[in-house]
Amino acid sequence: MPLHSISRSVESIVTGTAVSDGAGVKLSRVLSTNLQQRLDPFLMLDDFGSDSPDDYLAGFPDHPHRGFETVTYMLEGRMRHRDNAGHEGLLCSGDVQWMTAGRGLIHSEMPEQEQGRMRGFQLWVNLPACDKMMAPRYRGIDAKAIPVWHPEENVTAKIIAGAQGPIRGAVDGIRVEPLYLDIELSGAAEHAFAIEPGHNAFVYVYQGDARIGNRNTVVSAGQMAILGNEPEACGVTLASAQGAKMILLAGRPIGEPIVQWGPFVMNSREEIEQAFADYRSGKL
Repeated sequence: MPLHSISRSVESIVTGTAVSDGAGVKLSRVLSTNLQQRLDPFLMLDDFGSDSPDDYLAGFPDHPHRGFETVTYMLEGRMRHRDNAGHEGLLCSGDVQWMTAGRGLIHSEMPEQEQGRMRGFQLWVNLPACDKMMAPRYRGIDAKAIPVWHPEENVTAKIIAGAQGPIRGAVDGIRVEPLYLDIELSGAAEHAFAIEPGHNAFVYVYQGDARIGNRNTVVSAGQMAILGNEPEACGVTLASAQGAKMILLAGRPIGEPIVQWGPFVMNSREEIEQAFADYRSGKL
């Protein structure tokens, strides 16, 4: 996508909300239920990060999921995943876990460090109705397996999913065709990243300040820019004067009803009630 191409604009800016989840892990919830329809197929984005062990040591003990996928991207630290389907993996700095809950599983995500910094993101990606009861699956992606793209000076993109230029990401075969990039602009830099037309998209800045779109809307660390869906735009221009880090997410909307109750995301209340019944009876 050349720099002179039309960029998506910034429709709105959202600042994360401080919450605690799991057994008391402190995090910032950036994408929550009120944005699920607008950012379909994305359901939730959490930014977790702290130097204080008291903020993360309790972790996320056993809990159930059904009907969607969880994507954990570790920037720093170590987290152990275990589930009742027999999967286990250790996520270290730079690693990604793409877990498809499908018809249901019970898993835990527990820190394997007692000091130091833990930082990363957890994204929830919806599944279409035809896949909500598929068999669970787990993909652990080592940091070294994630392609790194340098399209120009001072621009680096780790391609977790989707494609940019000639490079395809580490994760493929996901129904909603997601794009997941971890982008670093070091010093003064600008680049236009391609996004599929019709896909909902957002940028979350986690370090520094970025200028987004042809109007150079400034978005600061801890803020998410929801991108417009202008049909004539073929991507988004990202720039920074002094350096910034951000993740760019895009995906094909599913366009189905979203009914969430805690760890279950289905298409109707009846399906949610069935999920709870299956969990209580040990069928997940």
